[in-house]
Amino acid sequence: MTGDRWDPSWEERADLVVIGSGVAGLTAARAASRRGLRVLILSKGGPGDTATQYAQGGIAVVAPQGDSVDSHVADTLAAGGGLCDPGAVRSIVEAGPDAVAALTDLGAVFDLGRDGRISRTREGGHSTRRIIHAGGDATGAEVQRALSAAGLPVLFGTAVLEVVTAAGEVQGVVAVSGRGLGYVHAPAVLLATGGLGQLYALSTNPSGATADGVALALWAGAAVADLEFVQFHPTVLYSPGGAGRQPLISEAVRGEGAVLVDSRGVSVTAGVHPRGDLAPRDVVSRAIAARMRELSEDHVYLDARSVADFPRRFPTITASCRAAGIDPRRDLVPVAPAAHYQCGGVVTDLHGRTGVPGLYAAGEVARTGLHGANRLASNSLLEGLVMGERAGLAALERLGEPARVTGWSTGSRPALPRGPVQQTMTEHASVVRDGSGLAQAAHTLATTAAQVAGERLSADGPAYRRRADLVAWFEDAALTVTARAMLVAAAARTESRGCHTRADHPVPVANPARPIVVGADATGIPEVVSEGAGPDAVGDTSQRVAREAVAPHAAVDVAPLAAPS
Repeated sequence: MTGDRWDPSWEERADLVVIGSGVAGLTAARAASRRGLRVLILSKGGPGDTATQYAQGGIAVVAPQGDSVDSHVADTLAAGGGLCDPGAVRSIVEAGPDAVAALTDLGAVFDLGRDGRISRTREGGHSTRRIIHAGGDATGAEVQRALSAAGLPVLFGTAVLEVVTAAGEVQGVVAVSGRGLGYVHAPAVLLATGGLGQLYALSTNPSGATADGVALALWAGAAVADLEFVQFHPTVLYSPGGAGRQPLISEAVRGEGAVLVDSRGVSVTAGVHPRGDLAPRDVVSRAIAARMRELSEDHVYLDARSVADFPRRFPTITASCRAAGIDPRRDLVPVAPAAHYQCGGVVTDLHGRTGVPGLYAAGEVARTGLHGANRLASNSLLEGLVMGERAGLAALERLGEPARVTGWSTGSRPALPRGPVQQTMTEHASVVRDGSGLAQAAHTLATTAAQVAGERLSADGPAYRRRADLVAWFEDAALTVTARAMLVAAAARTESRGCHTRADHPVPVANPARPIVVGADATGIPEVVSEGAGPDAVGDTSQRVAREAVAPHAAVDVAPLAAPS
């Protein structure tokens, strides 16, 4: 490696590169592999470093009795604040039972009720008990276990630094592992990188949730939408001075009867919403934030003392509480909102295609139109299963396309330190925002970015000879560009809708709600590129671009795979 020239230490070839090893990535990899594609999964962390692993609540899927697709769709649309794509919602919800059946056939074990049937609970925003769960409150861990057992090839400890394109089409990726810098030549790349929780000082996300997929997509020329809608989980275990990933207290705890109270024992949500403590998450988070401001306190409490057999039903939460010196059977549990889920992301159609030929996205990183302005609880694992399968199969259309990574140059991507970015975003772009704060945050990041814009990452630089340093630089760059993209979108949305709350614009504007689409300009700076006329405008645009991109190829059968016998 000399100067700005980065020579690879290793090279691989694949038909499909999957970036991320959570529910969406593993499901996609399995679907593509079963159809004969050479699949290589690249995971920045270890086997358990995924948001899937930490998912507690469960999977929202239509129950066989007392429920319907129409009901699940209606609940999702209600939570989404007018920004869901109704067609996408129905498509994904309808596919849920088959996706869960395939997961069960892989060996996933869900909790059973006394009648021997799969047990179901209720969470915020749902009109009935349709959430299936495993291990009490360890559903994500069971999903991760079942999918990992398929034995797909994964390179752990391998961070993707860039999705390489030529003539507007994907050629592969540049990555770094313990072997050094590497090139993977592939005509198809799937982003399944999860969320962006590390934009904030407190989050339920793992430390690697640094918005990698959003950044990679923007740098590759794809668009993102609805990025201003960051869901803050209302009930995250509060610890004085805590920072980084914090244990969440699943919404299912409230579904089993726990209630939110302040330090005086007064209900936090009474009179705020007809469903009270089981209102959609944005409603509950705002109610908690308002009560904390009113009392000048930094947390409220969850009273779970009435929940029967709490340790058996919620063993993971019990362990987290006990580690903090709290017994939820006898003590009030201190909680506060923390960054949890990105509702928007990389714009895709209903097969995971982006506007860049060969680039796909699935799971939390993608914007399918399912979540709109606020994700309905436990729809995330559902989306990962359904859209992971579809994206993996859609990648078949790229089979045989030429692909070669010929080099890598980092250009002048600003990479601001994580700490200042988190401080700025936490202060000005959290549960409640306003125009002046967003403008101040944007100015702070832009000014600091300008100071480092001329710095090029040099292969001869002593600070970047180790993998850890190169990954740290990349994560800082990803957080920086994503923070700026989010601030652009949040400033443009001069209304309160879903989990985007503007104190200076406290009500939503008249319908139709409009998605805000953001891209990167020629210098890599995020900018608003369009504001759709309706909630499905982004999906329509993405599908048109995707159709044009794959028009020369033969039609691909993307019907769900049958479960293995």
